[in-house]
Amino acid sequence: MAAKTAEKTNALRLLEQKKIPYTEHAHGLPAEMSGAEIAEAMGQPAERVFKTLVAQSPKTGRYYVFMVPVACELDLKKAARAAGEKSIAMIKAKELLPLTGYVHGGCSPIGMKKTFPTFIHQTAGQYPTVFCSGGRVGLQIELPLSELQKLVRIEPADLIREEE
Repeated sequence: MAAKTAEKTNALRLLEQKKIPYTEHAHGLPAEMSGAEIAEAMGQPAERVFKTLVAQSPKTGRYYVFMVPVACELDLKKAARAAGEKSIAMIKAKELLPLTGYVHGGCSPIGMKKTFPTFIHQTAGQYPTVFCSGGRVGLQIELPLSELQKLVRIEPADLIREEE
């Protein structure tokens, strides 16, 4: 398992309960830093560090979770296509905590209050492990995608905006 942190998050509790191997990476970096800056400070390529974003379909009201590399932007049209929706929109930051149990900058795909359809950018499968939030600002967890998929049903999809 991993070194113990001061306070267990829902994500860490669930990983330990299901005996999923992972590595914690706690950092004291400022929350204002971008995900790419945090990845660099951790000595990791930004392509392996994924941010967790939550969006909603205005038409159906359904929520979706999208995981994309921290240096990339979610393409809302591609995300809607992956989710089988006509369109989706990012939820407001103030809606995140009541919906997921996590705050902005510390939202993990693991251990949300409810289970939502979850998609990860298709490049995640290229790496032996991926990083995602451990459930609070300043905590990343590293684990193989296959282990993450034991906890969360995640579908790979093309989700990022192409460079122009």
